[in-house]
Amino acid sequence: MASRFQPDNLIGESQAFHQVLEHVSQVAPLNKPVLIIGERGTGKELIAERLHYLSSRWDQNYLKLNCAALSENLLESELFGHETGAFTGASKRHQGRFERADGGTLFLDELANTSALVQEKLLRVIEYGEFERVGGSRALQTDVRLICATNEDLPALAENGEFRADLLDRLAFDVITLPPLRARLEDIALLAQHFAVNMARQMGLEMFAGFTTKAQQALLEYPWPGNVRELKNVVERSVYRHNNAHIPVSNIVIDPFESPYRPQPSPMRQSASNAPAQAPQSPATDAASAQASETASASPNQTVQFPLDFKQHMQDYEVDLLQSALSQNQFSQKKTAEALGLSYHQLRGILKKYQLLDKS
Repeated sequence: MASRFQPDNLIGESQAFHQVLEHVSQVAPLNKPVLIIGERGTGKELIAERLHYLSSRWDQNYLKLNCAALSENLLESELFGHETGAFTGASKRHQGRFERADGGTLFLDELANTSALVQEKLLRVIEYGEFERVGGSRALQTDVRLICATNEDLPALAENGEFRADLLDRLAFDVITLPPLRARLEDIALLAQHFAVNMARQMGLEMFAGFTTKAQQALLEYPWPGNVRELKNVVERSVYRHNNAHIPVSNIVIDPFESPYRPQPSPMRQSASNAPAQAPQSPATDAASAQASETASASPNQTVQFPLDFKQHMQDYEVDLLQSALSQNQFSQKKTAEALGLSYHQLRGILKKYQLLDKS
């Protein structure tokens, strides 16, 4: 089992990165739950693996499950198992992850996507080390170390009733927060070199000639919203398209869709795809929606001076719209999401993008 984790899976020399590794080494020996928080692509799964292989359970099962990939019923079955006949199609008994990971470690990614029912059963496992299969009545014992990860603000979700506060208290014995790649500038060149060499090897190239100064600068200036995962994809794509073992890579292909011939959505299709589903609304929601609609329908010629930076103008417009909707709804994120035709998590993602979470 230990051979699955390789030391070079985690690369970096920045202070922020080494602080994370020290934190991992400190908490790994304990048989306590650990919560890993970080943006998408920051390496939460790799940190979970490191926690397991540095623990006394390193030679036992290490299982993982993405909670966002399954519906509530399937997730419950995958976690806790089910008995024969528990539901349509349950033709035989199924052992869940908690049963199969007994003595080892279970890593649950995208924890914020779990339902209230699953959260309740998780709390029981953590507190008493027991669970029941779906459709069963006998309590089963399990000894599993639970490591969970999310890119959501769980304390805020708990405060808004979107996540069980008592479960969060039990999970957060210790919290490891991963820095985004933009806070690890010293590590970008190291990671890029590592990914490029591996890609050149996959392509059968005899060597990798490195990056030009221009390419290195492009790697450092890009904000990497997708973090290390995005960096890996971009570097591999750039090496593949360059396809030369003796000349340094000069062009960093960040957007594979970039082309003068890229088709643009028609205004009618774009309008239809952006239209929110109709649903009963409260008076406050109606007021915010009306104001947003009135703002959106204003003629551009009345307020805009050309030439302009289109992307910046649209970002400013979105920020103004968000702030207006939040104000109209007394800064309730739930009501604001309804007013804008968004889900709660979609709104939080947009607020995070524009650094408006604290203001809301």
